[in-house]
Amino acid sequence: QVEFVESGGDSVQPGGSLKLSCKATGFSLALYAVTWFRQAPGKEREAVSCISYDNDRSYYLDSVKGRFTVSRDTAKDTAYLEMSSLKPEDTAVYYCATDGYLCSGSGPFDYWGQGTQVTVSS
Repeated sequence: QVEFVESGGDSVQPGGSLKLSCKATGFSLALYAVTWFRQAPGKEREAVSCISYDNDRSYYLDSVKGRFTVSRDTAKDTAYLEMSSLKPEDTAVYYCATDGYLCSGSGPFDYWGQGTQVTVSS
């Protein structure tokens, strides 16, 4: 099956940290950008961060700048999202997908996984 597999979600207290993983299965990550999305209950899905295929460009949603860091290890076909200073409003299911080799954001996005749940609560 050709898809991303997300992992690393958990329940943490406000101010805590998590590192999410996004592994490409059935294809090589080498020529693909990775965009991280999240969707909270009752809300629209939003793009949180993106890293280009060559690790040269990265983008962040304003509300996570300075708290989240995106990275990738192409040899492991895996991208990561390191999250710190977590807030209750970061609670969501986090997904990854790709729309090509650059972070164009224009879509269509493909290779969606099942997502991983992040819950931030005291």
